[in-house]
Amino acid sequence: MLHALIMAGGGGTRFWPRSRQKRPKQFLTLSGERTLLQQAYDRIEAQVPPTATWVITSAAHQEETARQLPQLPASHIVGEPCGRDTAACIGLGAALIASQDPAAVMLVMPADHVIEPVQEFRRAAHVAEQMAGEHPTALITFGIVPTYPATGYGYIHRGPEIANRQGIRVHRVESFREKPSHEVAERFVTAGDYYWNGGIFVWKAAAILNALRERQPKLFAAVGRIAEAWPTAERLPILRREYEPLDRLSIDFAVLEQAKEVLVVQAPFRWDDVGSWLALERMHPQDADGNTVLATHCGLKTKGCVIVSDAEHLIGTVGVSNLLIIQDGNATLVADRNDEAAVKQLVELLKMKGLENYL
Repeated sequence: MLHALIMAGGGGTRFWPRSRQKRPKQFLTLSGERTLLQQAYDRIEAQVPPTATWVITSAAHQEETARQLPQLPASHIVGEPCGRDTAACIGLGAALIASQDPAAVMLVMPADHVIEPVQEFRRAAHVAEQMAGEHPTALITFGIVPTYPATGYGYIHRGPEIANRQGIRVHRVESFREKPSHEVAERFVTAGDYYWNGGIFVWKAAAILNALRERQPKLFAAVGRIAEAWPTAERLPILRREYEPLDRLSIDFAVLEQAKEVLVVQAPFRWDDVGSWLALERMHPQDADGNTVLATHCGLKTKGCVIVSDAEHLIGTVGVSNLLIIQDGNATLVADRNDEAAVKQLVELLKMKGLENYL
């Protein structure tokens, strides 16, 4: 049976000031009428029932997760006592799922991606589920065909094709490559046999647990103890005791980069990880001057800007170009669009200056 794990623990700091500690990116509505978290659930609800769906978020956001996804059992909304990256999150999800269904196939996906069309995602997930049944020890990832030489993503170097199901190609993975320089990224795109690593996975729960047992025995033992205690009154004390000492590791570094059998399914869908404010340009149309405006705005000689504000807040601009102008509540961001990655550094500076009430 197919189970799902939605990872919803990120802070979304590059979307400050709209993304805040109490309301990070995955709980925001950036495209359409549903939040990113709700859209992630919507993608899988036709294939996975609520009783087989889990969300791992931070302890501070369990209540908001339950409010946005009331159909999920309360015990399936797991609040991490602290962030420990994707290896611990996925390991815990696998242990909890395997405790209910030892033969489970699990689909793992982040809560903050935009994927369209949904039907194509479901088709690819079905193919990946088939491959997990045929290759029960394999770890399966989704590869996104790159559309430009991105330096902010990891890459997957594909090997020989091993299957083609419903027009969807499946390859062995030759290697994983870290975020490259622009020159190297251009070579990857030109070569034609590299994918973006979208961080979406399908595998037997037993397969990822066996890989963790071999590569990360401390993590494997800890999540096993948590899963064993999950139906009991000791659930939360044991979760805190076991989870907090774990190392902060990505699943790629912890397992995938050294795994013996890794497959990649070529994604037939459009994918955006919505990593920063510039993603809004890919999700919304621009005006005649190249501005992306989600605000009450009046401007003169304004070009190439991303402008966002609360509905009742007017933003006026004169003689500016290539800026991010983002207002939300009690905070406003003005940044050069070419330096938008530094928003994360600005958030750290706010912490250093004691301005946490704006985070």
